[in-house]
Amino acid sequence: MSRAILWFRMDQRLSDNAALTAACAVHEEVLPVLVIDPQQTGAGPFGFARLGAFRAQFWREGIADLDAQLRAKGNALVVRNGDPVEMLHQIASVWNAEAVYAHRSCTWEEQKQEARVAQRLQLHLFAPDDLLHEDDLPFTIDLLPHVFTAFRNKVEKTVDVRTPLVEPAHITPPVGWLEQATLDHGIDHAPPAHDPREALHFVGGRSAASARIAHYFGTQRHLSCYKQTRNGLLGADYSSKLSPWLATGAISAREVYANVKRYEGTYGANESTYWLIFELLWRDFFRLTAAKHGRKLFLRKGIAGRPFNGTTDVDRFGAWCLGRTGQPFIDANMRELAATGWMSNRGRQNVASYLVHDLGLDWRMGASWFERLLLDYDPHSNWGNWQYVAGVGNDPREGRRFDPVRQAGMYDADGAFVRLWS
Repeated sequence: MSRAILWFRMDQRLSDNAALTAACAVHEEVLPVLVIDPQQTGAGPFGFARLGAFRAQFWREGIADLDAQLRAKGNALVVRNGDPVEMLHQIASVWNAEAVYAHRSCTWEEQKQEARVAQRLQLHLFAPDDLLHEDDLPFTIDLLPHVFTAFRNKVEKTVDVRTPLVEPAHITPPVGWLEQATLDHGIDHAPPAHDPREALHFVGGRSAASARIAHYFGTQRHLSCYKQTRNGLLGADYSSKLSPWLATGAISAREVYANVKRYEGTYGANESTYWLIFELLWRDFFRLTAAKHGRKLFLRKGIAGRPFNGTTDVDRFGAWCLGRTGQPFIDANMRELAATGWMSNRGRQNVASYLVHDLGLDWRMGASWFERLLLDYDPHSNWGNWQYVAGVGNDPREGRRFDPVRQAGMYDADGAFVRLWS
Protein backbone atom coordinates (compact mmCIF):
# COMPACT_ATOMS: atom_id res chain seq x y z
CA MET A 1 0.00 0.00 0.00
CA SER A 2 1.50 3.34 -1.10
CA ARG A 3 1.56 5.87 1.73
CA ALA A 4 2.70 9.49 2.10
CA ILE A 5 2.86 12.05 4.89
CA LEU A 6 1.12 15.35 4.21
CA TRP A 7 3.14 17.85 6.25
CA PHE A 8 0.91 20.79 7.18
CA ARG A 9 2.72 24.01 7.99
CA MET A 10 1.08 27.41 7.52
CA ASP A 11 -1.63 25.93 5.29
CA GLN A 12 -4.58 25.04 7.51
CA ARG A 13 -6.92 24.10 4.66
CA LEU A 14 -7.75 21.31 2.21
CA SER A 15 -8.92 23.51 -0.66
CA ASP A 16 -6.28 25.01 -2.99
CA ASN A 17 -3.66 22.76 -1.41
CA ALA A 18 -1.18 21.64 -4.06
CA ALA A 19 0.68 19.28 -1.71
CA LEU A 20 -2.54 17.51 -0.77
CA THR A 21 -3.70 17.28 -4.38
CA ALA A 22 -0.39 15.72 -5.43
CA ALA A 23 -0.23 13.31 -2.49
CA CYS A 24 -3.74 12.01 -3.17
CA ALA A 25 -2.98 11.62 -6.88
CA VAL A 26 0.15 9.52 -6.32
CA HIS A 27 -0.52 7.60 -3.10
CA GLU A 28 -3.37 5.40 -1.93
CA GLU A 29 -3.16 6.51 1.70
CA VAL A 30 -2.27 9.88 3.20
CA LEU A 31 -1.11 10.65 6.75
CA PRO A 32 -1.85 14.31 7.67
CA VAL A 33 0.75 15.63 10.15
CA LEU A 34 1.43 19.03 11.69
CA VAL A 35 4.55 19.62 13.78
CA ILE A 36 5.03 22.58 16.10
CA ASP A 37 8.71 23.34 16.58
CA PRO A 38 9.51 24.65 20.12
CA GLN A 39 12.45 26.51 18.59
CA GLN A 40 9.92 28.72 16.81
CA THR A 41 7.64 29.32 19.77
CA GLY A 42 10.07 29.70 22.68
CA ALA A 43 12.34 32.56 23.70
CA GLY A 44 13.56 34.79 20.89
CA PRO A 45 16.73 36.90 20.62
CA PHE A 46 15.37 39.65 22.90
CA GLY A 47 14.32 37.38 25.75
CA PHE A 48 10.56 36.99 25.31
CA ALA A 49 8.62 34.12 23.78
CA ARG A 50 8.04 34.23 20.05
CA LEU A 51 4.49 32.91 20.41
CA GLY A 52 2.16 34.91 22.63
CA ALA A 53 -1.27 34.04 23.98
CA PHE A 54 -3.37 35.54 21.18
CA ARG A 55 -1.55 33.85 18.35
CA ALA A 56 -1.36 30.59 20.35
CA GLN A 57 -5.13 30.56 20.80
CA PHE A 58 -5.67 31.32 17.12
CA TRP A 59 -3.36 28.42 16.23
CA ARG A 60 -5.20 26.05 18.57
CA GLU A 61 -8.52 26.95 17.01
CA GLY A 62 -7.12 26.60 13.51
CA ILE A 63 -5.61 23.21 14.25
CA ALA A 64 -8.90 21.93 15.67
CA ASP A 65 -10.74 23.22 12.59
CA LEU A 66 -8.24 21.55 10.26
CA ASP A 67 -8.76 18.27 12.09
CA ALA A 68 -12.52 18.67 11.63
CA GLN A 69 -12.02 19.30 7.91
CA LEU A 70 -9.97 16.12 7.63
CA ARG A 71 -12.44 14.03 9.63
CA ALA A 72 -15.19 15.13 7.25
CA LYS A 73 -13.03 13.53 4.51
CA GLY A 74 -12.51 10.29 6.43
CA ASN A 75 -9.09 11.17 7.86
CA ALA A 76 -7.64 12.93 10.91
CA LEU A 77 -4.75 15.17 11.89
CA VAL A 78 -1.78 14.08 13.98
CA VAL A 79 -0.07 16.98 15.76
CA ARG A 80 3.33 16.67 17.37
CA ASN A 81 5.48 19.07 19.35
CA GLY A 82 9.21 18.78 18.67
CA ASP A 83 11.86 18.87 15.99
CA PRO A 84 10.02 18.47 12.66
CA VAL A 85 12.79 16.27 11.24
CA GLU A 86 12.62 13.80 14.12
CA MET A 87 8.83 13.81 14.32
CA LEU A 88 8.34 13.23 10.58
CA HIS A 89 11.03 10.55 10.48
CA GLN A 90 9.46 8.76 13.44
CA ILE A 91 5.99 8.76 11.88
CA ALA A 92 7.36 7.68 8.50
CA SER A 93 9.18 4.75 10.13
CA VAL A 94 6.20 3.56 12.18
CA TRP A 95 3.70 3.85 9.34
CA ASN A 96 5.98 2.90 6.42
CA ALA A 97 5.39 6.20 4.61
CA GLU A 98 7.37 6.52 1.38
CA ALA A 99 7.47 10.29 1.05
CA VAL A 100 6.57 13.64 2.58
CA TYR A 101 4.52 16.27 0.73
CA ALA A 102 4.50 19.93 1.78
CA HIS A 103 4.41 23.51 0.58
CA ARG A 104 7.76 25.23 0.10
CA SER A 105 8.61 28.04 2.47
CA CYS A 106 10.14 31.39 1.53
CA THR A 107 11.94 32.05 4.83
CA TRP A 108 15.38 30.80 5.76
CA GLU A 109 14.50 29.16 9.10
CA GLU A 110 11.81 27.01 7.49
CA GLN A 111 14.06 26.35 4.48
CA LYS A 112 16.66 24.90 6.86
CA GLN A 113 13.94 22.56 8.16
CA GLU A 114 13.16 21.49 4.61
CA ALA A 115 16.81 20.76 3.86
CA ARG A 116 17.15 18.63 6.99
CA VAL A 117 13.95 16.72 6.24
CA ALA A 118 15.13 16.09 2.67
CA GLN A 119 18.35 14.53 4.01
CA ARG A 120 16.37 11.77 5.74
CA LEU A 121 13.12 11.45 3.81
CA GLN A 122 11.87 11.77 0.25
CA LEU A 123 10.49 15.31 0.33
CA HIS A 124 8.24 16.76 -2.38
CA LEU A 125 7.79 20.54 -2.13
CA PHE A 126 5.15 22.61 -3.90
CA ALA A 127 4.78 26.32 -4.55
CA PRO A 128 3.41 28.34 -1.59
CA ASP A 129 0.00 29.96 -1.74
CA ASP A 130 1.09 33.25 -3.25
CA LEU A 131 -1.39 35.07 -5.45
CA LEU A 132 0.88 34.49 -8.44
CA HIS A 133 2.39 31.07 -9.00
CA GLU A 134 6.19 31.11 -9.01
CA ASP A 135 6.31 29.24 -12.35
CA ASP A 136 4.31 32.01 -14.03
CA LEU A 137 6.57 34.92 -13.07
CA PRO A 138 8.42 36.65 -15.94
CA PHE A 139 11.71 36.55 -14.00
CA THR A 140 13.67 34.26 -11.70
CA ILE A 141 13.76 35.03 -7.97
CA ASP A 142 17.29 36.44 -8.17
CA LEU A 143 16.00 39.07 -10.62
CA LEU A 144 13.07 40.17 -8.44
CA PRO A 145 12.92 44.00 -8.57
CA HIS A 146 14.01 45.79 -5.41
CA VAL A 147 11.06 48.19 -5.43
CA PHE A 148 7.40 47.16 -5.31
CA THR A 149 6.26 49.44 -8.12
CA ALA A 150 8.73 47.87 -10.54
CA PHE A 151 7.53 44.41 -9.47
CA ARG A 152 3.88 45.36 -9.93
CA ASN A 153 4.56 46.81 -13.38
CA LYS A 154 6.17 43.53 -14.45
CA VAL A 155 3.41 41.20 -13.25
CA GLU A 156 0.11 42.99 -12.91
CA LYS A 157 -0.94 42.96 -16.55
CA THR A 158 1.08 39.97 -17.73
CA VAL A 159 0.58 37.18 -15.16
CA ASP A 160 -2.77 35.47 -14.71
CA VAL A 161 -3.94 34.24 -11.31
CA ARG A 162 -4.49 30.48 -11.36
CA THR A 163 -7.85 28.97 -10.40
CA PRO A 164 -7.82 27.55 -6.85
CA LEU A 165 -7.52 23.76 -6.61
CA VAL A 166 -10.59 21.83 -5.51
CA GLU A 167 -10.28 19.76 -2.34
CA PRO A 168 -10.50 15.98 -2.73
CA ALA A 169 -13.78 14.22 -1.96
CA HIS A 170 -12.04 11.69 0.31
CA ILE A 171 -8.58 11.41 1.89
CA THR A 172 -7.89 7.78 2.72
CA PRO A 173 -5.90 7.06 5.92
CA PRO A 174 -4.08 3.85 6.84
CA VAL A 175 -5.98 1.39 9.03
CA GLY A 176 -5.52 2.43 12.65
CA TRP A 177 -4.60 6.05 11.91
CA LEU A 178 -7.88 7.52 13.15
CA GLU A 179 -7.68 5.64 16.43
CA GLN A 180 -4.30 7.11 17.38
CA ALA A 181 -4.65 10.60 15.86
CA THR A 182 -4.05 13.23 18.58
CA LEU A 183 -3.67 17.00 18.68
CA ASP A 184 -0.59 16.96 20.92
CA HIS A 185 0.41 20.50 20.04
CA GLY A 186 2.08 21.46 23.31
CA ILE A 187 0.78 25.04 23.12
CA ASP A 188 0.15 25.63 26.81
CA HIS A 189 -0.83 29.30 26.88
CA ALA A 190 -4.03 29.99 28.79
CA PRO A 191 -6.74 31.39 26.49
CA PRO A 192 -6.54 35.19 26.57
CA ALA A 193 -9.46 37.25 27.87
CA HIS A 194 -11.63 38.97 25.29
CA ASP A 195 -11.56 42.74 25.58
CA PRO A 196 -14.99 44.27 24.79
CA ARG A 197 -13.22 47.05 22.89
CA GLU A 198 -11.75 44.67 20.30
CA ALA A 199 -12.39 45.60 16.67
CA LEU A 200 -13.35 42.02 15.79
CA HIS A 201 -13.40 38.73 17.68
CA PHE A 202 -11.05 36.56 15.65
CA VAL A 203 -11.42 32.77 15.72
CA GLY A 204 -8.85 30.56 14.02
CA GLY A 205 -9.63 28.10 11.26
CA ARG A 206 -11.23 27.90 7.85
CA SER A 207 -14.82 27.92 9.12
CA ALA A 208 -14.35 31.34 10.70
CA ALA A 209 -12.43 32.56 7.63
CA SER A 210 -15.31 31.52 5.37
CA ALA A 211 -17.77 33.34 7.62
CA ARG A 212 -15.66 36.49 7.47
CA ILE A 213 -15.50 36.34 3.67
CA ALA A 214 -19.27 35.84 3.47
CA HIS A 215 -19.77 38.91 5.66
CA TYR A 216 -17.25 41.28 4.09
CA PHE A 217 -18.06 40.24 0.51
CA GLY A 218 -21.80 40.07 1.18
CA THR A 219 -24.82 42.22 0.57
CA GLN A 220 -23.63 45.09 2.76
CA ARG A 221 -20.91 45.65 0.13
CA HIS A 222 -18.08 46.50 2.51
CA LEU A 223 -15.54 45.65 -0.18
CA SER A 224 -16.85 48.42 -2.44
CA CYS A 225 -15.65 50.99 0.13
CA TYR A 226 -12.38 49.31 1.08
CA LYS A 227 -10.00 51.91 -0.38
CA GLN A 228 -11.81 54.75 1.39
CA THR A 229 -12.03 53.00 4.78
CA ARG A 230 -8.86 50.90 4.95
CA ASN A 231 -7.02 53.46 7.10
CA GLY A 232 -9.71 53.32 9.75
CA LEU A 233 -9.05 52.62 13.42
CA LEU A 234 -12.44 51.72 14.91
CA GLY A 235 -14.89 48.94 14.10
CA ALA A 236 -14.92 45.58 12.35
CA ASP A 237 -15.41 46.56 8.73
CA TYR A 238 -12.99 49.38 7.89
CA SER A 239 -10.78 46.65 6.40
CA SER A 240 -11.25 43.05 5.30
CA LYS A 241 -9.33 41.69 8.32
CA LEU A 242 -8.59 38.50 6.40
CA SER A 243 -4.87 38.67 7.21
CA PRO A 244 -4.93 36.36 10.29
CA TRP A 245 -6.44 33.54 8.23
CA LEU A 246 -4.09 34.23 5.33
CA ALA A 247 -1.17 34.03 7.78
CA THR A 248 -2.15 30.55 8.98
CA GLY A 249 -3.20 29.43 5.52
CA ALA A 250 -6.82 28.81 6.47
CA ILE A 251 -7.54 30.54 3.18
CA SER A 252 -5.20 31.11 0.24
CA ALA A 253 -4.53 34.34 -1.61
CA ARG A 254 -5.97 32.81 -4.77
CA GLU A 255 -9.19 32.00 -2.92
CA VAL A 256 -9.48 35.61 -1.77
CA TYR A 257 -8.87 36.73 -5.36
CA ALA A 258 -11.57 34.38 -6.64
CA ASN A 259 -14.01 35.84 -4.11
CA VAL A 260 -13.14 39.37 -5.21
CA LYS A 261 -13.86 38.42 -8.81
CA ARG A 262 -17.20 36.85 -7.84
CA TYR A 263 -18.05 40.00 -5.90
CA GLU A 264 -17.20 42.15 -8.91
CA GLY A 265 -19.46 39.98 -11.05
CA THR A 266 -22.35 40.67 -8.69
CA TYR A 267 -21.79 44.23 -7.51
CA GLY A 268 -19.35 45.65 -10.03
CA ALA A 269 -15.64 46.42 -9.98
CA ASN A 270 -14.23 49.68 -8.68
CA GLU A 271 -11.04 51.10 -7.22
CA SER A 272 -11.71 49.39 -3.88
CA THR A 273 -12.08 45.89 -5.31
CA TYR A 274 -8.83 46.45 -7.20
CA TRP A 275 -7.13 47.72 -4.06
CA LEU A 276 -7.63 44.49 -2.15
CA ILE A 277 -5.90 42.64 -4.99
CA PHE A 278 -3.20 45.33 -4.90
CA GLU A 279 -2.60 44.46 -1.24
CA LEU A 280 -2.30 40.76 -2.12
CA LEU A 281 0.41 41.73 -4.61
CA TRP A 282 2.28 43.45 -1.78
CA ARG A 283 2.02 40.19 0.14
CA ASP A 284 3.55 38.34 -2.82
CA PHE A 285 6.31 40.92 -3.11
CA PHE A 286 7.40 40.50 0.51
CA ARG A 287 7.28 36.70 0.25
CA LEU A 288 9.42 36.74 -2.89
CA THR A 289 11.79 39.23 -1.24
CA ALA A 290 12.22 36.77 1.64
CA ALA A 291 12.96 33.97 -0.83
CA LYS A 292 15.53 36.12 -2.62
CA HIS A 293 17.40 37.49 0.40
CA GLY A 294 17.19 34.65 2.92
CA ARG A 295 18.62 35.43 6.32
CA LYS A 296 19.18 39.11 5.45
CA LEU A 297 15.48 39.70 6.10
CA PHE A 298 16.20 39.23 9.81
CA LEU A 299 19.56 40.99 10.14
CA ARG A 300 20.14 44.46 11.58
CA LYS A 301 21.43 45.95 8.30
CA GLY A 302 18.53 44.45 6.40
CA ILE A 303 18.42 43.39 2.78
CA ALA A 304 19.86 46.77 1.79
CA GLY A 305 22.96 46.20 3.93
CA ARG A 306 22.80 49.73 5.36
CA PRO A 307 24.28 50.55 8.79
CA PHE A 308 21.59 50.97 11.44
CA ASN A 309 22.30 52.69 14.76
CA GLY A 310 19.27 51.82 16.90
CA THR A 311 19.88 50.90 20.53
CA THR A 312 18.38 48.11 22.65
CA ASP A 313 17.35 50.30 25.61
CA VAL A 314 15.01 48.04 27.59
CA ASP A 315 13.25 50.86 29.46
CA ARG A 316 12.25 52.71 26.30
CA PHE A 317 11.27 49.44 24.65
CA GLY A 318 9.18 48.41 27.66
CA ALA A 319 7.33 51.72 27.63
CA TRP A 320 6.59 51.26 23.93
CA CYS A 321 5.35 47.68 24.45
CA LEU A 322 3.01 48.69 27.27
CA GLY A 323 1.70 51.85 25.62
CA ARG A 324 3.36 54.16 28.14
CA THR A 325 5.52 56.39 25.95
CA GLY A 326 3.46 59.50 26.71
CA GLN A 327 2.48 59.95 23.06
CA PRO A 328 -1.32 59.37 23.07
CA PHE A 329 -1.77 58.06 19.53
CA ILE A 330 1.16 55.64 19.82
CA ASP A 331 0.10 54.45 23.26
CA ALA A 332 -3.50 53.83 22.17
CA ASN A 333 -2.37 51.60 19.30
CA MET A 334 0.05 49.66 21.50
CA ARG A 335 -2.62 49.12 24.15
CA GLU A 336 -5.00 47.78 21.52
CA LEU A 337 -2.31 45.32 20.42
CA ALA A 338 -1.57 44.22 23.98
CA ALA A 339 -5.26 43.70 24.77
CA THR A 340 -6.45 42.08 21.53
CA GLY A 341 -3.56 40.86 19.34
CA TRP A 342 -4.72 43.21 16.59
CA MET A 343 -3.71 46.64 15.30
CA SER A 344 -4.77 48.55 12.21
CA ASN A 345 -2.40 49.04 9.30
CA ARG A 346 -2.29 52.78 10.03
CA GLY A 347 -1.40 52.06 13.63
CA ARG A 348 1.36 49.65 12.68
CA GLN A 349 3.08 52.17 10.47
CA ASN A 350 2.97 54.80 13.20
CA VAL A 351 4.17 52.67 16.11
CA ALA A 352 6.98 51.23 13.99
CA SER A 353 8.09 54.69 12.92
CA TYR A 354 7.96 55.90 16.51
CA LEU A 355 10.10 53.03 17.80
CA VAL A 356 12.73 53.54 15.11
CA HIS A 357 12.82 57.30 14.54
CA ASP A 358 11.62 58.80 17.84
CA LEU A 359 12.82 56.27 20.41
CA GLY A 360 15.96 55.33 18.44
CA LEU A 361 15.55 51.60 19.09
CA ASP A 362 16.67 48.57 17.11
CA TRP A 363 13.90 47.87 14.60
CA ARG A 364 14.28 44.11 15.21
CA MET A 365 12.94 44.54 18.76
CA GLY A 366 9.69 45.91 17.34
CA ALA A 367 9.50 43.21 14.68
CA SER A 368 9.99 40.53 17.36
CA TRP A 369 7.29 42.04 19.57
CA PHE A 370 4.89 42.00 16.64
CA GLU A 371 5.82 38.34 16.05
CA ARG A 372 4.84 37.58 19.63
CA LEU A 373 1.49 39.38 19.67
CA LEU A 374 0.00 39.87 16.22
CA LEU A 375 -2.73 37.41 15.27
CA ASP A 376 -1.79 37.87 11.63
CA TYR A 377 1.96 37.56 12.10
CA ASP A 378 3.50 36.61 8.78
CA PRO A 379 7.32 36.60 8.73
CA HIS A 380 7.61 37.93 5.18
CA SER A 381 5.33 40.94 5.57
CA ASN A 382 6.24 41.63 9.20
CA TRP A 383 9.99 41.78 8.78
CA GLY A 384 9.74 43.30 5.31
CA ASN A 385 7.54 46.14 6.55
CA TRP A 386 9.76 46.81 9.57
CA GLN A 387 12.81 47.01 7.31
CA TYR A 388 10.86 49.33 5.04
CA VAL A 389 10.17 51.75 7.92
CA ALA A 390 13.74 51.48 9.24
CA GLY A 391 15.25 52.27 5.85
CA VAL A 392 17.15 49.00 5.47
CA GLY A 393 14.67 47.22 3.22
CA ASN A 394 12.85 47.73 -0.06
CA ASP A 395 12.06 51.42 0.36
CA PRO A 396 14.11 53.52 -2.11
CA ARG A 397 14.30 56.17 0.61
CA GLU A 398 16.36 55.66 3.77
CA GLY A 399 13.48 55.57 6.24
CA ARG A 400 9.90 56.70 6.69
CA ARG A 401 9.05 58.80 9.73
CA PHE A 402 5.41 59.45 10.59
CA ASP A 403 4.47 62.43 12.75
CA PRO A 404 2.05 60.86 15.26
CA VAL A 405 0.41 64.19 16.12
CA ARG A 406 -0.33 64.89 12.46
CA GLN A 407 -1.40 61.29 11.87
CA ALA A 408 -3.81 61.42 14.82
CA GLY A 409 -5.27 64.64 13.41
CA MET A 410 -5.82 62.95 10.04
CA TYR A 411 -7.16 59.57 11.18
CA ASP A 412 -8.53 60.18 14.69
CA ALA A 413 -9.63 63.78 14.40
CA ASP A 414 -12.27 63.55 17.13
CA GLY A 415 -9.98 61.54 19.41
CA ALA A 416 -12.41 58.63 19.67
CA PHE A 417 -9.73 55.96 19.16
CA VAL A 418 -7.35 57.46 21.71
CA ARG A 419 -10.16 57.80 24.24
CA LEU A 420 -11.22 54.19 23.71
CA TRP A 421 -7.73 52.91 24.51
CA SER A 422 -6.75 55.47 27.15
